[in-house]
Amino acid sequence: MNTEVCERFGIEFPLFAFSHCRDVVAAVTNAGGFGVLGAVAYSPDRLEEELRWIDDHVHGRPYGVDVLVPGKIDKSAESGGGLDAMLAAIPDEHWTFLTGLFDKYDVPLPDFDKARRANARSGAQVTKKGATELIDVSLAHPIGLIASALGTPPPVMVDKAREAGVPVAALVGTAEHARRQVAAGADLIIAQGGEAGGHTGEISTMVLVPEVVDTVAPVPVLAAGGIATGRQMAAALALGASGVWCGSVWLTTEEAETSPAVKEKMLAATSRDTIRSRSRTGKPARQLRSAWTEEWEGPASPGPLGMPLQMIVAEGAMRQITKVAESGNPGARALANYFVGQCVGLMNTVKPARQVVYDMVEDFANAVERLNRVTGED
Repeated sequence: MNTEVCERFGIEFPLFAFSHCRDVVAAVTNAGGFGVLGAVAYSPDRLEEELRWIDDHVHGRPYGVDVLVPGKIDKSAESGGGLDAMLAAIPDEHWTFLTGLFDKYDVPLPDFDKARRANARSGAQVTKKGATELIDVSLAHPIGLIASALGTPPPVMVDKAREAGVPVAALVGTAEHARRQVAAGADLIIAQGGEAGGHTGEISTMVLVPEVVDTVAPVPVLAAGGIATGRQMAAALALGASGVWCGSVWLTTEEAETSPAVKEKMLAATSRDTIRSRSRTGKPARQLRSAWTEEWEGPASPGPLGMPLQMIVAEGAMRQITKVAESGNPGARALANYFVGQCVGLMNTVKPARQVVYDMVEDFANAVERLNRVTGED
């Protein structure tokens, strides 16, 4: 395909695949798209291992890294007090509520003392210091793009990326966000509608994309949010985007990191079975609706904390829930969820990631052919 991002990044298809799974990243890149590894779940040492593996498997083809750099987090995470400060900032009532959930749904409790500190280390990855460490690891590899999620790319990211000759991308949910991102040095804007999985705003993709395209021209824009088919890719290009950024569609692939129990729920879900909830990270993030989201929104809940404190409370608990769900425990299966967009209703079969790429390209070609018939063009 001949779009600006295809030419700029040396790819066959204007399809960017965000995934926390290195196998998906490599598969999409090798199929002619552009895989992007989500780095927030990794320590610097683990990220180094993952990127080294990708380097060995893409044979010089381009891929990228996405680093979570939130514009605002709880003050305890930036106080300089480290893990202890973050743990001390979590009220006892939140731990009490959490243990109550495990009891209510008959799920064995994890070792919370051990899990708290492990989760605090994960939460530290979204601080300025933690994000900078991940940026340094990423730029030490031959990546073709580094993306900033949840906030304006900090000067340290832009400066280091410029020095390494790596373009900077930024995710946005409004035209005003896009304007600020370009002013901060972003080379590529990802206009992500509220249909997307994970952290999103409220404006739909169909409305957001042309608004952002007009706002930041001539900076190229990728459309994101609920995109899982080639027809949607064609629609995105018709709206002025230079390509698409997809995340959810890879979660039911053979290679995906999604647990079997959650993958089963995704395959059975409709587009109405997701919800924007703060219950996993402290910021609104679209995920599967489950007993977990319902309980955190319910009257007995103390309410989600800010990022990264809610991450510390939630992620260790969810790891235990997911593990126990695999044994068939009904309570754990009711609680289990994962980040996914409204396009989950289109995700009905398990395929290799490479096949998803090829199916999207074929569907795109068929959509263009239909449009040509409408316009009477050969």
